[in-house]
Amino acid sequence: MPDSSYPAGTVRALLPTELVTEATRAALTARLTPPAAPQFFEPATYALLQAVAARLFPQPDRAEPIELAAAIDQRLLQGLSDGWRYDALPPDREAFRLGLGGLNQSAELLHGRGFLELAPEQQDAVLHAVQAGSAPGDIWQTVPAPRFFEEMLAEMTETYYAHPLAQEEIGYVGMADVPGWAKIGLNEKEDREPEER
Repeated sequence: MPDSSYPAGTVRALLPTELVTEATRAALTARLTPPAAPQFFEPATYALLQAVAARLFPQPDRAEPIELAAAIDQRLLQGLSDGWRYDALPPDREAFRLGLGGLNQSAELLHGRGFLELAPEQQDAVLHAVQAGSAPGDIWQTVPAPRFFEEMLAEMTETYYAHPLAQEEIGYVGMADVPGWAKIGLNEKEDREPEER
């Protein structure tokens, strides 16, 4: 954890207080307790997405890593989007199903085994090939590999930093939104903000 982070438990200590609106409390609590099982993806595809997330966002210092696949699974289940997509990509649900299938196909063509069966450095090689647009496989004729990789990485990044524990790690306490934020100058802090370690 970085030296500038707030003490562990800052977010969980703030959530039940009058400083947090009910809507914010509900959203952050849901992020702290993701569903135990996938609801949109088939279990094998979900496991593949988890493995990709573990390579793109390794979290060796966390006893329990922030679960990125669950948020993507829930978003796709609900049919939500951020309101735009590259015209080269199919709609999100199809893009993720095809793109994850393409990752697995590329792993098999490059290394003779599915992505989940590969060593970490082989998984990284597959991801690099997808990112670079050099990954083999006919699925990439339908879904442009670099665009899919970019979209997946962007969503995982957004999901990670929208999680209360990641916010706590970087010292973000904006969820204490009831009283508003009056001190907005450089290095100014509200009285309710915890001291940095």
